[in-house]
Amino acid sequence: MDSFEQQVHQYQDRVYGFACYFLKNETAAKDVTQDVFIKYWEHYDDIDQDRAIGWLLRVTKNACIDVIRKRKTRRKSVTVDSESLDRAESITPSPHAEAESSDFQEHLDRALDEVDEPYRSVVILREIQNLKYKEIAEALDMPINTVKVYIHRGRKKLRKQLAEVLDHETA
Repeated sequence: MDSFEQQVHQYQDRVYGFACYFLKNETAAKDVTQDVFIKYWEHYDDIDQDRAIGWLLRVTKNACIDVIRKRKTRRKSVTVDSESLDRAESITPSPHAEAESSDFQEHLDRALDEVDEPYRSVVILREIQNLKYKEIAEALDMPINTVKVYIHRGRKKLRKQLAEVLDHETA
């Protein structure tokens, strides 16, 4: 297996996962992932391979933003397809545990949708994709201290949105 294929296998899940969270649509996320790796192939020789994940996630974010812009111009609104965000399940979840997990995931997705950029991206990359601060800084092309501030503010905004979503549900 050549170096490019190894890189694709190493990073494809991370790119696809980020696109899924950003777009809330599996089909669109697969298309974006494919487009990102085509661009990666085209620029492979120009990219420092030690920083490939940062480059890939930056391109993924930009491609997702383009898809959302195209949707808005076509429909003037972005629909959320929560069915497409299948979550990893335990081996034998109880129906109650599955329902609670599904409810929480819906609340989290709804709250995350309300968090503005760039806070949303840094929270997804840190809390869902488990990237390190340095990797996030490279992916979003911003100083590491800015990443830390945005993560702090993003978590705060997410907490506030979760509280609002949960308060709205119980009212």
